[in-house]
Amino acid sequence: MDWTAAHPTSVSFPLRGCVRFLPWICGMVFLVAATGCAHYPINQPLKQSDPQGGYRAKNFKHMGTNNDMLVMLTFSGGGTRAAAFSYGVLEALRDTEISIHGSKKRMLDEVDFISGVSGGSFTAAYYGLFGDRIFEDFESRFLKKNIQGELIRGTLFNPVNWAKFASPYYGRSDLAADYYDKYVFDHGTFGDILAHGGPMVVINATDMTLGTRFSFIQDPFDAICSDLCSFSVARACAASSAVPVLLSPVTLRNYAGTCGYQLPPALAEAMQPPRDVTSRRFDLANNMLPFLDSQKKPYFHLVDGGVADNLGLRAVLERVTLMGDPWTTLKYANLTNVHKIVFVVVNAETEIDTKWDRFETNPPFGVKLASYSSIAIARYNTDTMALLSESFHRWADEIRKGRCGSSKITTEPGSCGDMEFYLVEVKFDALDDEAERHYFKQLPTSFVLQPEEVDKLRDAARRILTKSKEFQRLVNDLQDNHL
Repeated sequence: MDWTAAHPTSVSFPLRGCVRFLPWICGMVFLVAATGCAHYPINQPLKQSDPQGGYRAKNFKHMGTNNDMLVMLTFSGGGTRAAAFSYGVLEALRDTEISIHGSKKRMLDEVDFISGVSGGSFTAAYYGLFGDRIFEDFESRFLKKNIQGELIRGTLFNPVNWAKFASPYYGRSDLAADYYDKYVFDHGTFGDILAHGGPMVVINATDMTLGTRFSFIQDPFDAICSDLCSFSVARACAASSAVPVLLSPVTLRNYAGTCGYQLPPALAEAMQPPRDVTSRRFDLANNMLPFLDSQKKPYFHLVDGGVADNLGLRAVLERVTLMGDPWTTLKYANLTNVHKIVFVVVNAETEIDTKWDRFETNPPFGVKLASYSSIAIARYNTDTMALLSESFHRWADEIRKGRCGSSKITTEPGSCGDMEFYLVEVKFDALDDEAERHYFKQLPTSFVLQPEEVDKLRDAARRILTKSKEFQRLVNDLQDNHL
């Protein structure tokens, strides 16, 4: 018996239904096939290493407008909270008038370097790319926008991204980088920051396997024979803010051995026998060796910069150590006429939760994990600040000896021995009101805050900076000396 002839509707109905959904099914199959092989953007190889070219301090045309003073800002991690806090500091520097060689200028125009980590890297990178435009649209494009919600919606409700995540070469941080590239940074690259002229912006991440700091400047990119100028700023910020577990690492390819790179003399010297394996310089030079072997380490997987240094300050300290001394470092950057070196450290660190000290029960896993992270960051931040402060006297002596040579060393204004350091801390602990300190330290480190929370952070940063005794000393010294 022909069953289909006897029951025509039993087959024709489901067949018609299948035909009706066939275009949709085919579309989904095509989508998965097309995007299931999604791949992160690959960092471009460098044909020939050039120690004089690329994204280096010496190649920035506008390293501040005054060669007598070097101003460095460091912006800590901490999500939108850190980005807003750093933004408030930029606003305060914009509104601070100083006297340079008898003419009035904005302190902001004297900034030479900005080192950023995680949330702070977004403010640093935006200013590096666009300058004063940051005061026009950074709030609407980033600070007061629900970035986290946008990324979640892009992950959960966009079928294209579902298919992309099927690829082992595309992760959540790649999606975030694509979003930042399109909606925050206008496809800007490090070459665009260099073309803008200054300040030089250093974005910091952490090597996932080595635990060492990875800074987006041309020097480490030389070692891996890659071109930083063509690299996306958004992708660097995504790496700097790639919180382990929550976000995937950002991957770089290592092309070491293909561009004629030679280890700088200072690093090569540190590795020569007899090697002082107890010295910090040897340790830092030794950390560079994996960069030079693309067979053993063909890829770098980068995560949140706060894992290695949440202040973004170690980049400066380690630079001086690797170069040998501060005078050599200044000469390399063509900054030999500097007489004042200013550090403004913006620290949006969280408050360690002590409430569990009042309970006998075992704290939940999430609480313990957060505590381990907060303790490590707070302790390391304290050590870093102490190390920097304790280095100033020695650095000043080394610069004086290097600049004065055999001449008599005097500290008269403008003389070869005239050298002064300033360390300005902008942190919530500087607020007098305990409730206000607690409020800011308890704000989430996610990439979403209420607009009024952003405004309060900006205001707090301005108040803390302008009331800082060290910052006031700097401004007064500039007025008195008329640099």
